Amino acid sequence: MLKSRKMDIQDIKRVHEIEVASFKTPWSMDAFRSELVENTLATYIVLELDETIIGYGGMWQIMDEVHITNVAIDVPYRGKGYSKELMSALIDYAITSGFKHMTLEVRVSNQTAINLYEKLGFFSVGKRPKYYIDTGEDALVMWKSLGDETAV
Repeated sequence: MLKSRKMDIQDIKRVHEIEVASFKTPWSMDAFRSELVENTLATYIVLELDETIIGYGGMWQIMDEVHITNVAIDVPYRGKGYSKELMSALIDYAITSGFKHMTLEVRVSNQTAINLYEKLGFFSVGKRPKYYIDTGEDALVMWKSLGDETAV
């Protein structure tokens, strides 16, 4: 069974495993712990399949918008629609919490993610040159207005 829920401290080890498998410059376990314990503006959601965490996403609450910080699905579960489920959970959380906008950055080379975000109603509003430290790649800045709709 597939479900999403808020991340808790016991999830950090598993989330960090997914982070390391997903990114060239992964966040540390301490960074996740700090996000959960100290950052009152942060919310993290995990996606579980049969009680196994297969992905996670985080966001920071800034005034009336949420900024997606990171999203990852574990390698064996990619290409099966789980990213859409996870993003929909983040969008639903933002809508039910009363936020008006969502924003995120994505590598300009990550066309798969860009396509997904566009299907979910995000659109490009600009670029951040050399945003990614590991490669110097630009980031595409994407934005979504949250109205009365529910996530796709």
